[in-house]
Order: sequence, then structure tokens, then C-alpha cells
Amino acid sequence: MGTAFALPIVGMAFAVLAPRLLCRARWQDREPVVALWVWQCVVAAVLLCFGLSLLVTAAALCPPLRDELFYDAPRRVQQAYGLATGGDWRGVFAAVLFTGTVHLVLHLFREAHLARISRRRRYDEIRQAAPALPGETRERAALLGRRAEHLLVMENPRPQAWSLPLPTRPLQLVVSTGAMRRLSAEQLDAVLAIERAHARARHHLLVQSAGALATAFPAAALFTAYADNSARLVELAADDAAAHRHGNLATALALLDLNEARVGAGAGRRGVPLPWTPGTPPPPPAERIAARVDRLLTGPPRLRPVQRLHLTAAGLLIISVPVLVVLAPGLGALLGRI
Repeated sequence: MGTAFALPIVGMAFAVLAPRLLCRARWQDREPVVALWVWQCVVAAVLLCFGLSLLVTAAALCPPLRDELFYDAPRRVQQAYGLATGGDWRGVFAAVLFTGTVHLVLHLFREAHLARISRRRRYDEIRQAAPALPGETRERAALLGRRAEHLLVMENPRPQAWSLPLPTRPLQLVVSTGAMRRLSAEQLDAVLAIERAHARARHHLLVQSAGALATAFPAAALFTAYADNSARLVELAADDAAAHRHGNLATALALLDLNEARVGAGAGRRGVPLPWTPGTPPPPPAERIAARVDRLLTGPPRLRPVQRLHLTAAGLLIISVPVLVVLAPGLGALLGRI
């Protein structure tokens, strides 16, 4: 049972050290996509540690499962894991791990259910404002799915632009008349590119899952830091995608004009805040908008390809640690080292 107890220790070490190191890393703003990858690898490694520990503990308590896991394996491999040791603590340990797993799964399902209800309500509101065309059947929309999109202009004096990705329907891109009046054609294209980048990369799913982890285990610094940084990094990644096509200046000016009333920036004008329209996504914090604009205009350059490759490999190494820990006793036994 040494492996079953060692895996949670490794997971807790990752959970304690990773947020301290990553939150101090200044390269994340330069490479938000790579930073998201590293964060996801760390979180996956922690969850994998506890999941594999539960699997090993369950194998110690359930002979049929143990026989399936060690099918055709030499007897010394099974003995290397010490599944017969641990006594009554095996059941207590398995109960704690199983309770934590059920708790997490329930929060994930709850978050997914609430998000589905919210998306459905917003989609119904969109359809009431702009009914489907006569030739647009539900089956055709489901067939097109992600490959199509609907651009809808909503009557609203406040400049707004947002997207609504749906599993079986075309992507809904919503722009207010206030945004149409304020933004130039190039700036409007940049805003739509940001929303398309969010939908293409499934950023809403990433943010929802990170939020579910943070609400399930609010005392875990790793999960709260992961949720906070994911919400910020997905915006930076979408900004980079838009800037790559339409330029940093157009993207930065589009962000300023969309949020001028809250950020207080613009061409010397002081906007009057307008009430936020119900049913639309909540606006991001003004401080975050200002930081995004500064990054687009005066931010440092991207990392070199070699540096990005090293960080990507580091993420792969992190997620491979739990696998190596759980396989170490069996490989050691096969190689005759123990």
C-alpha cells in the first residue's frame, strides 16, 4: 500500500508548490496558451494522483478488480505493491478518496447543468429577438453545428459584443447597435475574432471546469489560482488570436471603445455608465481590460520557440509523474531490482 499512500503526498506537493511558482512566473502573459497548458497539466497531475491512489486502494480491497489489473502479470509484480498490507486503514483511506471523488463529480455535473440552463435561456432570448429564417430548419442547424455562425445585431445603446457557443447549433455572435456605431470596421472584425477564438478553443468549458474545481475545494490554493488565472489567460489568448489577424492596435482600440465607460479611457471622452443588459455575459473587471490593452500596446514579445518547447515538455513531465509513481513498483519488480 506504499504506492497508494505515496500518490496523495505527491499530489499535495504539486498542489502546494505549483500555485506559488506559477503565480510568480511573468512569462505567462507572454505565452497564455502555453501557460494554460502548464496549469492544466498541474491540475491533471494532482487529480491523477488521487485517482490512481483510489484505484490502487480499491484493488487492495476488491480481489476481482485486483485480478483484472494484474491479469497475466507475474506474481512478484502484485506483491511489489503490498496490497495485503495496511489493515483497516485501507478501507478508511478508500472511503475518504471515494467521498472526495463523488464530491468533485457532483460539482462538475452541477456546473455543467447550470451552464446548460444559462446557455439555453440566452439562446431562447436571442431567438425571440431574431427568429429563424423560413429556410433554416433545426436539422440543418444541427448539421452545420460549429462550422456555421449567426451574426445578430441587437438594439442596445451600450457597446457590447459576445458569443454563445452551443453543442449542436451554429455559433451565435451578438453585437449591439452601440458597438456598430462606435467601432470601425477593422475594430469590429477584431472583436468578432476574439469571440471566435473563445468559441474555437472551447474557453467556456475550461473556465467552467476550473470554477467547479474551485467551488468543490475552495481551501485548495491550486484550484482557486487555476480558476482565477484561467479566466485571465483565456482572454489574453483570444486577444493574441485577434491581434494576429487584425493587428495589436486595432484590437486594443476595440477593447477600449467597448469598455470606455468603465475603463475611463478613450479619445478624451468621459462615458456615462449604462445599465448592463440582462441575459448577456457579465462584463470583465475594468482593471483586467486596462491590463489587456497595455499588454497589446506595450507588452513584451513572445517567448522563443525553444522556450515554448521547454515549457510544453515541462507540462508533459509534470503529468507523467503520477504515472511513473504508480508504475515504479511493478517495473522494479520486473527488472529484478526489488
